[in-house]
Amino acid sequence: MAAEFEMGQLMIILSVLFILAISASAIFKRFGIPGLIGEILIGVFVANLVIGDWSLLGALDIVLPVPGVDDGNTYWNMLEVLAELGVVFLLFTVGLETKVKDLTSVGRTAMLVATLGVIIPFVLGYAVITLWDGNVYHAMFMGAAMVATSVGITAQVIKDMKVLNRPESRIIIAAAVIDDILGLIVLAVVAGMARTGSIDMFGLAEMIIVSVMFVIIVILFCSKGVPRIAGKIRRTAEGKNKKRSGVDIFVVALSVCLLLSALAAQMKLAMIVGAFLAGMIFADHAKEYGLEKKMGSVTAFLLPFFFISVGMRVDLSSLKEEFLLLAAVIIILAILSKYIGCGLGTMIGDRKKESSANIVGIGMIPRGEVGIIVAMIGIKIIADGGPVMSGDLFTIVVLMSVVTTIIAPFMLSRVFKKKYGNTQEDAASE
Repeated sequence: MAAEFEMGQLMIILSVLFILAISASAIFKRFGIPGLIGEILIGVFVANLVIGDWSLLGALDIVLPVPGVDDGNTYWNMLEVLAELGVVFLLFTVGLETKVKDLTSVGRTAMLVATLGVIIPFVLGYAVITLWDGNVYHAMFMGAAMVATSVGITAQVIKDMKVLNRPESRIIIAAAVIDDILGLIVLAVVAGMARTGSIDMFGLAEMIIVSVMFVIIVILFCSKGVPRIAGKIRRTAEGKNKKRSGVDIFVVALSVCLLLSALAAQMKLAMIVGAFLAGMIFADHAKEYGLEKKMGSVTAFLLPFFFISVGMRVDLSSLKEEFLLLAAVIIILAILSKYIGCGLGTMIGDRKKESSANIVGIGMIPRGEVGIIVAMIGIKIIADGGPVMSGDLFTIVVLMSVVTTIIAPFMLSRVFKKKYGNTQEDAASE
């Protein structure tokens, strides 16, 4: 068991992981591969480097969580906190570059993308596990895990390539927000049936209404309330030092990000939804006050901890040979189901045919930490004398989440370059 918490040890852990992550990222970027892939793979390396009785995790004094048993030690928990903050601030930064009119302009397409991107993966995941072991609870949670989309992964690729203004990017971001709400509904239904054998329709309806109202209210505030408030702030700031005014706005923006993230969590939504909506509140004035540059420095430090922690969840030794075939089938279906479902939604919804179904389909593939969270919930729920997500299936979900997270950025960068060219600056300026 790890020793008691020491601040000095935490600094060593963060230093080692950060240096490894940014080094791997730099190496991968030199070969034209998204750096986050290197950060995830270095996480897999850290978690699985064992030589005899020695392991890198042991040397760093990190104890990883054991599904259904414990949540890891303090060092791992603190690493997770930094990782969560990293992805929250990433989505806040993406929100700063997304205006309400841009998001609402793709609303119909995004809804179709999200809906088909939920239905098809769930059905395929449910069907495969039903055929594999016939356990309906295992099948439901596998379907729920395959529904997930990790917008943080795709958002980083889109941001790095400076293509946030492209129609495909707007569809992906909007669809991911809707996907989070739909995924929450699926998870609530599946978890409720596993715990009680029935669905709490009143509770489900309440959750849907609250979640949708939260998003609508923030969007209305962006379009109606923010212009008035911004006008008052600008008049107040006249005659004052502009730099000082910018710092004040940054502090306010950061506070709003944390507040809306907390509110989203209270409503059982992902914190990144609240962070993204918070960014949209300040989108019209982000450049004026230099908010993107300031947030860029914050995310540059925190985000590598998010990607490396995703990789660290992969325990290669726990995957049994008899489950390799199932793992391969699940990974293939996870890729195809999102690609086909979301691509089809794009083709149906985009009447002007301005968007590439290929790009949107690939952009919605990564499951990342979201799929893992669903599996972790399943491992803690007991039904029919056992967890609704067995240890072997949990490992498969983690592997599926990491593989889809690794391949999607590489594929996404290639299809974006194929359509819009290699010059990121030109894509951003148009």
